[in-house]
Amino acid sequence: MNTRHCKLIGVPVQDGAGRLGCEMGPSALRTAGLAQALTGLGHRVTDLGTLAPPPPLAVSHANAAIKNLAQVAAWVQAAAEIAYTASEDGMCIFMGGDHSMSAGTVAGLARRAAAQGRPLFVLWLDAHTDFHSLQTTASGNLHGVPVAYLTGQPGFAPGFPIPHAPVPLEQVAMLGVRSVDEAERRMIAGTGLTVFDMRAIDEHGVKALLSSFLNRVSAANGLLHVSLDVDFLDPAIAPAVGTTVPGGATFREAHLVMEMLHDSGLVSSLDLAELNPFLDERGRTATLLVDLVASLMGRRVMDRPTWSFQ
Repeated sequence: MNTRHCKLIGVPVQDGAGRLGCEMGPSALRTAGLAQALTGLGHRVTDLGTLAPPPPLAVSHANAAIKNLAQVAAWVQAAAEIAYTASEDGMCIFMGGDHSMSAGTVAGLARRAAAQGRPLFVLWLDAHTDFHSLQTTASGNLHGVPVAYLTGQPGFAPGFPIPHAPVPLEQVAMLGVRSVDEAERRMIAGTGLTVFDMRAIDEHGVKALLSSFLNRVSAANGLLHVSLDVDFLDPAIAPAVGTTVPGGATFREAHLVMEMLHDSGLVSSLDLAELNPFLDERGRTATLLVDLVASLMGRRVMDRPTWSFQ
């Protein structure tokens, strides 16, 4: 197994979500043993700590529904900067934090990929498409905008910083989607965005869908960023998220995704988003996320420990 230099980076933004608690996500993942799981697999781990809340930016937008724009825009800027600098060498694992952090992490990683002359692909594991802009969001919760932002869609000015290197829509695939509103449907229609919803998983299985995307990444000699939202998983196995949607990925489907990603050798960075420990049950969601990351990083079925919540 190829060993990696894994860089853990806490991005405790919670201003983009509708419920408080995501700021505790990085601490929960550390407590659940993320670093120990990685070192146990032979990887080198450097914990770069947790970003301090940046000063709010002096920005505004005409959409009165938007919540905490100044704070989230500052987090996006800070996350983009640390993602760009830390990704020069090693594999960055960003511990969130709500999913608005990925507007920044992916923007920074795309800038790094452009500097290296390689395309960045994004696998978005989420119940939602997160394809609103600042202009279209009705809820005002900015964890619903990162994919539109990182792919360079209109509707973010003034407000968010302009991304250095937007990711082409054809280089993004979503898996596990099961909650899309009408505005997002209209925005996605006719684009090159690949959306594998839960019906597609039911009909074709994870293997066929994910393999087709990984083959595209490999053919392009691309870098692959994986952005994992807790609500990708079924809430029966991962309750610690403020946006639960029934019918998500099962334990085995999620592990198969991670095992296939490991086998591909393509993953260059990872987001762990929307973990809200305040909503968890004795740490079971944080423990599951650590187990999934271990599968991504090389743990085999026969090596998996048995967890007890008794």
